[in-house]
Amino acid sequence: MLQLREILPSAGTEAPRAATATLTLDERRRSRLRLTLDDGREAALFLPRGSVLRDGDVLRGDAGELVVVRAASESLSIARAADPHLLLRGAYHLGNRHVPVQLGEGWLAYEHDHVLDDMVRGLGLVVETRRAPFEPETGAFRHEGGHAHEHTHDDGHAHGGSHRHS
Repeated sequence: MLQLREILPSAGTEAPRAATATLTLDERRRSRLRLTLDDGREAALFLPRGSVLRDGDVLRGDAGELVVVRAASESLSIARAADPHLLLRGAYHLGNRHVPVQLGEGWLAYEHDHVLDDMVRGLGLVVETRRAPFEPETGAFRHEGGHAHEHTHDDGHAHGGSHRHS
């Protein structure tokens, strides 16, 4: 079984003969995953915790094999408004519920949910459902490889450490 352990910078590394793996957002958020490549071969992901794969990312296997990640089409709700303020309100209320959101010019998208659709319509946005790849915002605290910072406690001592924020 092909074992994929490394994410390569996607710029310029995509080889014409590289295999592909079409994955949902849920699958692209997992650091450990058994999957079937688009050509039918079995593979396993062993990535650092907190890794989120994006469409176009390239994975390298233990023997140097390359696999290009493709975002699978998923059932999405697309909310549109000509008024940017309405879009901001929609994004705010979805974010307040910790819903992953993809942003575009005049629209926002989230995983289809009829309850959220009703909420967003109630804010004045027009909502349609369709199947499309989903690439939500990763968040302000997402950093490749994590980052280090200090914690100071009331007892006066500090703890250093490397922490991931997603």
